[in-house]
Amino acid sequence: MTKDVLISLCGLQFEQADADGGQIETIMTGSYYEKNGSHYLLFEEVMEGLDEPVKNKIRFKEHSLELTRSGAVNVHMIFEENRKNMTSYHTPYGSILIGINTRKIHITQESDRIEVDVDYALDVNYEYLADCRIVLNIRSRGSVDKLIM
Repeated sequence: MTKDVLISLCGLQFEQADADGGQIETIMTGSYYEKNGSHYLLFEEVMEGLDEPVKNKIRFKEHSLELTRSGAVNVHMIFEENRKNMTSYHTPYGSILIGINTRKIHITQESDRIEVDVDYALDVNYEYLADCRIVLNIRSRGSVDKLIM
């Protein structure tokens, strides 16, 4: 895997009343490195209605993933298999207490591609909101450029 990567971040939310769920996919460039058995992604995200980009750092290894966002939005989310973690999600509009009950994290790694699949339940202010899934697809920029040509 190269340092320069293309990141596809797909979030799915399945509410009880909406069996099909909602899906949001964001594609961006970023940096990747591996250190002491953990994988790291660094990237900036431009969010609608905000003047400054939000800086993101994702650290993952077998059975856990951490997402730290800083800027106009601040949060440190921890996803650990078979464990519930609570955190405050700070936005320009106020803070929200969220609970993340992670059921499964699956990582598939090849030489120029990594996929991380996270299945979890989301609580807001101690109330169940939805079953969710994050699929993170990371590819070396060189391998993506070869596919386009």
